[in-house]
Formats: sequence, C-alpha cells, structure tokens
Amino acid sequence: MRLFFRVPTVSALLAAVAMTLVLVGCGGAAAKETITVYSGRSKELVEPIIQQFQDATNIEVKVRYGGTSELAATILEEGKNTPADVFWAQDPAGLGAVSPRLTRLPDSLLSQADPRFRSSEGRWVGISGRARVVVYNTQRVKEQDLPTDISGFTDSSWKGRIGWAPTNGSFQAMVTAMRKQWGEEKTRQWLLGIKANEPKAYRDNTSIVNAVGTGEIDVGFPNHYYLFRFLQEKGESFPARNYYLQSGGPGGVILVAGAGVLETSKHKDAAQRFVQFLLSPVAQQYFASQTFEYPVVEGVRTHRLLKPLSDIQSPSIDLSDMTDLEGTLKLLRDVGVL
Repeated sequence: MRLFFRVPTVSALLAAVAMTLVLVGCGGAAAKETITVYSGRSKELVEPIIQQFQDATNIEVKVRYGGTSELAATILEEGKNTPADVFWAQDPAGLGAVSPRLTRLPDSLLSQADPRFRSSEGRWVGISGRARVVVYNTQRVKEQDLPTDISGFTDSSWKGRIGWAPTNGSFQAMVTAMRKQWGEEKTRQWLLGIKANEPKAYRDNTSIVNAVGTGEIDVGFPNHYYLFRFLQEKGESFPARNYYLQSGGPGGVILVAGAGVLETSKHKDAAQRFVQFLLSPVAQQYFASQTFEYPVVEGVRTHRLLKPLSDIQSPSIDLSDMTDLEGTLKLLRDVGVL
C-alpha cells in the first residue's frame, strides 16, 4: 500500500496562487530585479518554489547552495562585502550565527509565523519545521523498549545498533540544543557515551533511515520527514517508524528552516518579498506536501500520519538562543566525533 498526500482542490490552489500574487506583488511591467540567496537547503528541494517566485514577481533569483554552517561562516567572513541578500538556512543554529548581520523584518511578515518559530529580535522567520526523532526498525525493536529520553541510548545494550550523522547540520543543531538545555559537560558525556556504543556514521538523514529499514542498524537520529519519503516510495510495509521522545529533552527539539534578509542587502524590498512568498499558502503547502515538513502558518493541510506539533514533547528552548554553532563544532571535534 502506498501513501499519497491528499492535496487541496484545484480551486483552493488557484485561490492560494491568487493570494500569493497579491501578497508579493506581480509587477510584470517593472524592470527586472535580481536578488542573491545563500541556501542551506538543497537545490532539488527548493528550486521549484524559487522558480514559482520568479514567475510570479519577475524578480530573478541567483542561488548559492551549500551546507548551512558553511554558508553562515562565508557570510561572516565576507562581512559587509557579501553579495547575499537572503540567507535561507536549514536550521536555527546557522541563523543564530549570522543574526547580527540580519536586518529586522517587518512585523506584518513576522506575525504570520508561530512566535516560537521566529527570532525574538525579529531578524529571521521560520519557513518550515522539522522534529528530531528516533527512527527504529519495527522488526527488531518494539516501541515500548525505546528510552523516553535520548540520553538512554548511551546504555551499553545499544552498542553497535545506532546510526548518526555528525556532519549533518540538523544533528549539530540538536547538539547545540543539548548544550543549551543540558550544559556543556552533560552534552560531552552524551557524545562520549554514544561514541562508546560504536555508532555507524552516515553522510545524511536519508542514509540513516535507509539503514534502519534494511536492518543495518536498529535505530537512528534523523529529522521526522525523511521516513515519510520512504513510506511514499515503498509503502507502509517499509519496516521503520518514527519515535517521538517523551521526556521533553533536546532529542525531541523542533527545528526550523528559516530565512532572513542581510543588513547589507541593496535589494531589501525584493528580498523581503521573497521571504514573504515562502510564508504564502502556495509555498507552505509545497513544503507540507512535497517534503512532509511542518508548516509554520495556520491552515495548511499536512500528511495524515504526521504527528501534530501540539502532541510532541519538545523542549522549551528559544531558537534565537541557538547561536553558538562554532562552540558545537569545537565540542564535536574535541570528543573525536568530527
């Protein structure tokens, strides 16, 4: 049995498109303007929605793709000379790192997103949400046998059974959340404890979910939506499911991919229109239906198997405080994970 996302009706989509064009301003007769976006989100994922923006606004978008931490470091290095108008990051740690270089967004734009998914200083806004989960092999592990907190995976019974992706930006954001909630020493001990259990390191979250499904590992630490891609392709018989940790600890943090406009941008109006477009019904529905991420605005339909955000025991961490990405990278290097 395959899982298909139930998309809105044609009339609903047309209405959403019309609303989007009103929000961003069609301006077909205006001279063509160009903005540069530094995107920590992959080309495969975001190129379709960027094309829709270009078609709707006559604003050309040049995109530099890369890892979020890499692009954040580039922006900081380039300083006032950065050509970037918009930074679209995969996680709040990257956004926090460059927050001092971002301009405050209009309240009319910020107010569209849930308050917990935007900068407390108004310098960036979340575009889509991702929950950190434990994905487990349903043929090898019973849900009731999983720890309620991610710290439980340091137990020796999990030796050789875990997969993680230390170089992945979302994993590093989770570790940043650990440092914020647990403190430096407890986070260090968790990393050392997992390392002692000889986890298999993977390049990305997709590889982790695939390895769980094939039985190469029993559990892994990805974002929630990677599993849904496998279920969409392989059907409900795929032997892996998400487990949402119940302790309210950092292993269940809700991360956001978000965007901000550079203070040095010479095209702030166009850049803000781009961010506005990402919050529009069309773009939000795209992320909900194509990537199974959580929308950050109300009224967007999500996958029937997606656990409501209100039912997730996530930690009370201000995403704006997750700024010390460099400190996280240093810790990962110190313990020999990177």
